[in-house]
Amino acid sequence: MTVKSDMEKAIAAAQSALGTYAQFASSTDDPAAKQMFQQMQQDMQRHVTMLTNRLNYINVHNKLNQQSQATQQATQQNQQNILTNKK
Repeated sequence: MTVKSDMEKAIAAAQSALGTYAQFASSTDDPAAKQMFQQMQQDMQRHVTMLTNRLNYINVHNKLNQQSQATQQATQQNQQNILTNKK
């Protein structure tokens, strides 16, 4: 498991929790519970933002990720060259 995939899983989990808290806040008539769920929703939004920022940083600065992207681009270019030469 890589840090990148862990971050992606963490973001998905945080987004799911954010949606759950939003749903709970909108479906309750209890003012104290509504306030609590809204606060939890705001906290989770901060988590999503922090995780997303970190994932973006990893995508830009991780040398292994850059090598992987370069390899993928080279493979795509080779495939396009093969298709072009077949015509």
